[in-house]
Amino acid sequence: MSAPEWITRSVSKLRPAAKSASKMPAAQVDKAPAATKSVANGEAARSTRERLKATLRKKEEALSPRVLRRTLEELKAIVDPQVSEVEGGRRAQGVAGWYAKATLEQRRDMWLLISEQFVADTHKVQLAQAQLAAAVGTPDEAVAEVRYRRATVSPRRRLLQRFSAFPEGFRFLVDMRADMLPHLKADKRLQALDVEMEYMFSTWFDVGFLDLRRISWDSPASLIEKLIKYEAVHDIKSWSDVKNRLDSDRRCYGFFHPRMPDEPLIFVEVAFTDGMADDIMPLLDESAAPADLKKATTAIFYSISNTQTGLRGVSFGDSLIKRVVETLNVEFPRLKHFATLSPIPGFRPWLVKNAGAMLDKLDDKERGLLGRALGATPPTAQQVLAAADDALALNEKSPLRRLLLRCAAHYLGRELDGGRPLDPVARFHLGNGARVERLNWGGDPSPKGLKQSYGLMVNYLYDLKRLDKHRALLAQGKIPVAGAIEDLYI
Repeated sequence: MSAPEWITRSVSKLRPAAKSASKMPAAQVDKAPAATKSVANGEAARSTRERLKATLRKKEEALSPRVLRRTLEELKAIVDPQVSEVEGGRRAQGVAGWYAKATLEQRRDMWLLISEQFVADTHKVQLAQAQLAAAVGTPDEAVAEVRYRRATVSPRRRLLQRFSAFPEGFRFLVDMRADMLPHLKADKRLQALDVEMEYMFSTWFDVGFLDLRRISWDSPASLIEKLIKYEAVHDIKSWSDVKNRLDSDRRCYGFFHPRMPDEPLIFVEVAFTDGMADDIMPLLDESAAPADLKKATTAIFYSISNTQTGLRGVSFGDSLIKRVVETLNVEFPRLKHFATLSPIPGFRPWLVKNAGAMLDKLDDKERGLLGRALGATPPTAQQVLAAADDALALNEKSPLRRLLLRCAAHYLGRELDGGRPLDPVARFHLGNGARVERLNWGGDPSPKGLKQSYGLMVNYLYDLKRLDKHRALLAQGKIPVAGAIEDLYI
């Protein structure tokens, strides 16, 4: 039987299940995992192994036992040792076609099959491990280690490799993981597949395989549309907005993978200034005059966006910034400073929980000044948070403005979670070797900026000679900050 005939036959077998599922009542095909619905109903969900042995489908299960078994055989056929890589890829493409039309619950059944049914042979692993232990210190140690490593490689990895073989295979796998990620906490059975995919993606998307490309107004419209879609920091509102960000006095660079050539994995937007920017609005102002590149001394990274949810855990940012800095240094040798103008997305939620503790750190004089400004002595956390809603109206001498700046300095410079900065943007830049350089009051007066951080923004400075030193400090649990930030600490 030819490959096209095989694919046609295989997919046609699965379609009836998809059709019948689409006719199920909405209560049975919703966004909640089947396992969650069963527990809510006081009924234990059947394991995948139990379902494979069963005859009838329970009402909360997407695929019947018969179709589940058939799907498993379809997956096994992909990694059949008797077929070539090309044929295996064609079979994988046929299953991917079915997956594209499947419901969420049907997709989940396929994830479970891959996660639970394609595991390493426990007996072979134990035997290889015992042989390795016995061979330590002997001439056979290296051979025993190779056998052990081979024994621990699961058929699941081989299956994923076959899915990567057809032209859109990388795109399919990245999207499949993105589909699966929201369901990991509810169903731990999926974690084996997730870890396997993250490991393989870390290899496949290693920065050594990525191309750094400039994205400009002359780039294909389809690529520019993806910038608009994926921009995660400052929403792009129009074509004139994106044109401003890609103008001659700006730069935008992205990492691309050869197997996903039209899809940026991450991109950074750069503005050029004659000093460290403290306000995002001039950078986003479409009517502003172009910057004089001959006078620019500073490159400001004002937006960095990861585009692929399915590549969570795969880091590109460090290498992207290094490559961009190298590229800019060649084009603009006058540049002396490389910094960000970044949001502080976790600050306001953190302060809502910790305002009381921060008030307790004030001395009597500071507490008195703040109380008189708020009209309540002593001031309470609720009063501070209520007054902070009108943060942009606070003048430079306001005790509340001073408190908010000090709280932000404390949040960025001292708050750690598992030895890493608590704020997600700080975690990214500080992990890349930057330091907290300066806080900017009213740096982002947009509704989003006020919601995240009362309008505060921060500059992270990339001092190319001290990146390793800053990483070493962070590894010791010490966040690298400029002296002006330390002066604000409560």
